[in-house]
Amino acid sequence: MSKPACPHLRPQSDVEATLARVQNHKGVLGTVVVDNATGITLRTTLDEALTKQYADMIPDLGVLARNMVRDIDPMNDLEFLRIRSYKHEIMVAAKPDFTLIVIQDPAAASSL
Repeated sequence: MSKPACPHLRPQSDVEATLARVQNHKGVLGTVVVDNATGITLRTTLDEALTKQYADMIPDLGVLARNMVRDIDPMNDLEFLRIRSYKHEIMVAAKPDFTLIVIQDPAAASSL
């Protein structure tokens, strides 16, 4: 079996399987994956207007949070950001190449 050319990149089928697994969790309303270099939405399960809102705002918030963590401790880095409001819980996995945004209904998720 051959190894991928770039070991840090996962095969496309793994990415799709992971996103499907996340999307099937109880209370998940949608997912968005944004390319950090270009700001382009790579994957989404939301409508165009919501996708644009989340893709435009959340990566910038991730950068601010990452900078704050590094200002406090330069040897540390942001792994995950969780934002909870009355209506939604927004979970952000801020990676160097992309940002994964998961929008969840906190009431549905907590009634497991």
